[in-house]
Amino acid sequence: MSGINTLLQTLIGTRLPTVMGVSFAYVLPVLSIIRDYNDGQFDTEKQRFRHTMRTVQGSLIISSFVNIIIGYGQAWGNLIRIFSPIIVVPVVTLTSLGLFVRGFPLLANCVEIGLPMLILLIVSQQYLKHLIPRIHMILERYALLVCLALIWAFAAILTVSGAYNNVSVATKQSCRTDRAFLMSSAPWIRIPYPFQWGTPIFRASHVFGMFGAAVVASAESTGVFFAASRLAGATAPPAHVVSRSVGLQGIGVLLEGIFGSITGNTASVENVGLLGLTRIGSRRVVQISTSFMIFFSIFGKFGAFFASIPLPIFAGIYCILLGIVAAVGISFIQFSDTNSMRNIYVIGVSLFLSLSIAQYFLSNTTRGGYGPVRTAGGWFNDILNTIFASAPLVAIIVATILDNTLDPSHAINERGIPWWKPFQHRNGDNRNDEFYSFPLRVGEYIPTRFL
Repeated sequence: MSGINTLLQTLIGTRLPTVMGVSFAYVLPVLSIIRDYNDGQFDTEKQRFRHTMRTVQGSLIISSFVNIIIGYGQAWGNLIRIFSPIIVVPVVTLTSLGLFVRGFPLLANCVEIGLPMLILLIVSQQYLKHLIPRIHMILERYALLVCLALIWAFAAILTVSGAYNNVSVATKQSCRTDRAFLMSSAPWIRIPYPFQWGTPIFRASHVFGMFGAAVVASAESTGVFFAASRLAGATAPPAHVVSRSVGLQGIGVLLEGIFGSITGNTASVENVGLLGLTRIGSRRVVQISTSFMIFFSIFGKFGAFFASIPLPIFAGIYCILLGIVAAVGISFIQFSDTNSMRNIYVIGVSLFLSLSIAQYFLSNTTRGGYGPVRTAGGWFNDILNTIFASAPLVAIIVATILDNTLDPSHAINERGIPWWKPFQHRNGDNRNDEFYSFPLRVGEYIPTRFL
């Protein structure tokens, strides 16, 4: 489904070279569903699993209409139109910084393979290309693959040699390449099909709890789209383009619910960082990659082979990729007055409050999915705990309120509105059509309000 959603987004969505992946915003609502079915009411674990999956399916199907309505109904586009570069800075920056736990904290779980990955990647891609100019382009584009293969092989050698035989279970899970017997348990071929777990179950409490995740996923994607536009050399995505992409994201969640996925989708922050690292901003490359995504999901042994890469290796890569996206977010400040104390105040308060509030909600959420908000209504708890655990969405709320209430009319030039505004309208800048228009004159057959 990630492959299909990525293909749809690059064809009739934003048309930016972004990859659609799993959204962690759906974790809390899914944990809530699991928790409700964990009281021994089923004869076997298989029955409980299938009943849980059917409920997740039903919740995803209904919650998808939140994205579809706010997207194709232009509600999200109307919100984007009041954005300024001052708002985009914290939104894009926190799309990356909000994932800091996937960086060094995850790397430290197996520092003997995570740290070499981080150091080797920096040295080979940034320093070695200056020492050997003749292979500058090769190192810039393929250093990541070479480094990953080397450290992965190193981790496999440590695993086979017995280095992790007498360590804790947590260390085995982080360091071993044969954790959870992925290769032996994966089927050779498995083709997903609609309603593979059975008829979806619709329960109001779980559906409402999933609504918050749908809004959070939209906010995360919005930040990623703005970052991708900068790294791909495109103009800032117009409001109607972001809005239609959020609507299409809802269609993607609907498909995921129909095919039995466990979470919805969002634009991948890591792959946007990869775009900046490799300097490859071609949507055609991303479209071709979707065939590999679909192939590895259907042929389980191949997918399990790559899933055996220890997570600390990815954490070493994330330290670079997420840092690039954070820096791209900060770069949007150049379109406003960087000497304005008003702008400094809005950006500073938005950055700190968003990260601080999200961290409070995350650190006070138990493994069972209970967050700081614990009222009698479980669905209400899920919505608030999901929304305020997302740094990008909190950034949108805080920055939009501050930037549009702190003397906005007299600070138009300071906020960068004269430069920014043309890019947020359908006919504001000719370059918008160059990057975001539909292929093969598809736009001529779609009502303007849905473009």
